[in-house]
Amino acid sequence: MDRRWVGPDGYEVLPAVRAGREVLRVRRYGRLVADCVSVEQVARLVDLADLCEVIPLRPRVEGVPGAGAAGDEVTGTSVPGG
Repeated sequence: MDRRWVGPDGYEVLPAVRAGREVLRVRRYGRLVADCVSVEQVARLVDLADLCEVIPLRPRVEGVPGAGAAGDEVTGTSVPGG
């Protein structure tokens, strides 16, 4: 699963590989800001407390019991047959 974090003002942080080395790529509004080799470097660019991890949900499959998207119980929607 690809991981990425988003923050205010268009910031996005995602893991990447540059010259064979893992980095944390910081983008703002889709434009490259920096490739950071440590979390401390990322913290100089964006407040880490403002970052939220993006977690993709499974798509809902109609007619399949228990195949609803994660979080259905939070939104109050029900899964058919559930």
